[in-house]
Order: sequence, then structure tokens, then C-alpha cells
Amino acid sequence: MIFRQLFEPLSSTYTYLIGCEETGLALVIDPVIVTIERDLGEIAGLGLRLAYTLDTHIHADHITAALDLKKRVGSRIAAPAHDGLPCLDVGIEEGTPFALGSVTLQPLHTPGHTDGHFAYVWNDRVFTGDALLIDGCGRTDFQNGNADALYHSVTTKLFTLPDDTLVYPAHDYQQRRVSSIAQEKKRNPRLGGERSLEEFRQIMENLNLPYPKFIDYAVPGNRQCGVCPADVPDNLQKYCHHMTESPQG
Repeated sequence: MIFRQLFEPLSSTYTYLIGCEETGLALVIDPVIVTIERDLGEIAGLGLRLAYTLDTHIHADHITAALDLKKRVGSRIAAPAHDGLPCLDVGIEEGTPFALGSVTLQPLHTPGHTDGHFAYVWNDRVFTGDALLIDGCGRTDFQNGNADALYHSVTTKLFTLPDDTLVYPAHDYQQRRVSSIAQEKKRNPRLGGERSLEEFRQIMENLNLPYPKFIDYAVPGNRQCGVCPADVPDNLQKYCHHMTESPQG
């Protein structure tokens, strides 16, 4: 098994690299535009060729690297078909496995953070995007988010996976790398401990989170599979510039 967890500190985003040992092909889940050089270096160092990028949803806090990677190395762009992006090569749907050589991911539609959000199950692990974080979950107050939908996505889809399934989220802000379904079911303060839907609604309604500072540029840019808009102000340009160093988990 070829697997790497890579961390981008500006948006606290995890990118996941999966390689097929039989074909030498690779895919990356949730690549970030600022870490293209790091990701390509990691892929080359493993003797792999990037075949696909795969996003969990339309991100509001960073620009995906999907389009830039396609231009650089010819990788194909995969993302949820629900969002109807015109730049997709492959639209992901629940019930249709996503295969790359010996690697097969099972897509799960997990709306709530966004209406088109997907998680991906691979063997003993699940890449949960923003639907389920370590001791938390993504917010539900923009991009057609819905607290009821997120509650049902987590409790009826993710929490019904085997307890020992490893949870790899799209973000963590406290330098944690992995959890498990059992752990989140037991101690997640928003969704664990058999918390009721009404309790979850109240929690999400009272988060009082600030408006995301990059969302007005990230969402339209990601609807084009990763274009940094021309009108990004100087104080946010760092979200578009490529960086060569970024930690590996």
C-alpha cells in the first residue's frame, strides 16, 4: 500500500496521496494549489505518475490544485457529479466505485457541510472531507449547508462504518492526524455520544463563526476546478502563490 498524508499549514488542509503498486499510478485527494511542487515531488520520489485528482467538495478556504495539476502533468479531474462542474473529467456518484488499478474507493454522498459533499472509503479508512472532523465537523451555514443533512450523513452513513475504520479528515487545527469511527461515535462533542438531532441543531446554530475570509474567491475559483481569481486582494495572495515546503504527516 502506498499512502501519504500531507499537510498544508495556511488552511490547515490535509491532502492524501494514494498509489497503486501494480500500475505505478497515483491519485491525490483534496490537493491545494499552493503545494503543487511538494505534491509533485512526493509523487516523483515514490516513482509514481499522477493520474487523478479527487476533491471531496467545493472548498471555501483554499483553491484546489486540480486544474493546475492537469495542465502540468495531464492528470484527470474527478469530483462530485452533484455540483455539475463543467471542468470535470469524471463525475463521482454514490454507488459507483472509483478505481485506479488495484485501488478502489467507495464514494459516499455526505451532504450537510455543502450539498454536494462526498466522503471516500478505502479499505480500512475513510476520507471524510469536512463532514466529520476529529472531535468536530464542518460548519453548515453557507454553500447550501444544512445541519439536519449533516447529522444524517454522519449518523446514518459514516457512523455505520466498522468501528475500527480510520477517519482521515480534510482539516485539523490542532495537529491531530487521524481518528476512528469508534472514537468519534463516543466522544465527538457535536455528533458523538448519541447526541440528538435537536441538540446538534442547537450546537450548529450557536457557533457564531466569522464569515470565511477567502470564501468569496475560493468558491468561484473552485467552480472552475482551481482558478485563482484576478481580483484577490494583496493580503490574501498567499492563498494563490505556490510554496515548496509543507509538512508531511
